[in-house]
Amino acid sequence: MILPPATLGMLGGGQLGRFFVSAAHEMGYKVWVLDPDPHSPAGLIADRHLVAAYDDYVALDTLGSECAAVTTEFENVPADTLDYLTKFIPVHPAASAVAVCQNRIAEKTFLADHGLPHGPFAVIRGEDDVRNANAELFPAILKVARFGYDGKGQARVADRDEAIAAFQHFKGEPCVLEKMLALDFEVSVVLARDEAGNVRAFPTGENRHRNGILDVTIAPARAAACPSEGTQLSAQQIAERIADKLGYVGTLGVEFFVCRGELVVNEMAPRPHNSGHHTIDACDASQYEQQVRALCGLPLATPRQHSAAVMVNLLGELWYEDGKGHGTYREPDWSLLHAVPGLRLHLYGKHHARPGRKMGHFVVTGDDAEAVLERALAARAAIGIRDE
Repeated sequence: MILPPATLGMLGGGQLGRFFVSAAHEMGYKVWVLDPDPHSPAGLIADRHLVAAYDDYVALDTLGSECAAVTTEFENVPADTLDYLTKFIPVHPAASAVAVCQNRIAEKTFLADHGLPHGPFAVIRGEDDVRNANAELFPAILKVARFGYDGKGQARVADRDEAIAAFQHFKGEPCVLEKMLALDFEVSVVLARDEAGNVRAFPTGENRHRNGILDVTIAPARAAACPSEGTQLSAQQIAERIADKLGYVGTLGVEFFVCRGELVVNEMAPRPHNSGHHTIDACDASQYEQQVRALCGLPLATPRQHSAAVMVNLLGELWYEDGKGHGTYREPDWSLLHAVPGLRLHLYGKHHARPGRKMGHFVVTGDDAEAVLERALAARAAIGIRDE
């Protein structure tokens, strides 16, 4: 075990890293963050912030010599960086697991190879791959294989001609072409797995998206999204099987589509997940504490959700007069949220708001799930979040 007051390393300085730093500090650890942004939210509260690129080997040598173990808070840290650090100290999750999750081609192929439920797809490396794709894939979504998130690098395409045009717009980047499925709901499972293969999963959450970005998470998922305990259990079992096949150590998020009552894996996130933010306020142990525990070889906590919870994302357009990213730049009136019973506001300390940027979130908790949802949606409207 790696015990306090050891120093832990974090690759990435966003809000997920910030919550990791906070959890680690509460458990008695020090944390160094490596992130190229001098204003990174995690770097602002870390014991030391190395302002450097992820392939800066001088900075990596420093991290490797001063930290007892290293983890990451986003999937686009180069796998080579993780491999390099493994020469010096434990690194979780491993580069091999991150490499699968950071590339949609590798991710879809992994699901297919292991018999895990997934939607129809085709690998697109050139225009001929589009021309040869099964006609039954259309209408579809073309997604770049790397660096696409929150709806970026994606295009809805009705037929081959639109797919070719979208592929050209993406400058010929390798892509996956995914059949557009008729979705009933979207749900997710967040779990933690240790080196011995022990797994602890949080209750399945129900997710709503707006413009391709997570808007609201309801936890636990309502009966409409998970019609039976078997659906929730099945989602957790599939997520656990994914973690096992990846040899995963750390906190993992798995997103699912629910299509006519059947689960289909959408994406895997080799890190804490946006839909797991509520675990800070509604569970005995958060997804970030579990990340610290898995990294340090501590026994995983058995997470108990003690309250119904609804999480609402706060995006950068709220900082503008019209609530859509235009007009006068100003701070939202947070008193509207602080007045709501059972609401906790979390702001990430990002130095500038822009439309679509995740600036914070709030969580409403309580005993009555329907009342919690009603209060959360009312608070969402009061602060100025408008449905398109």
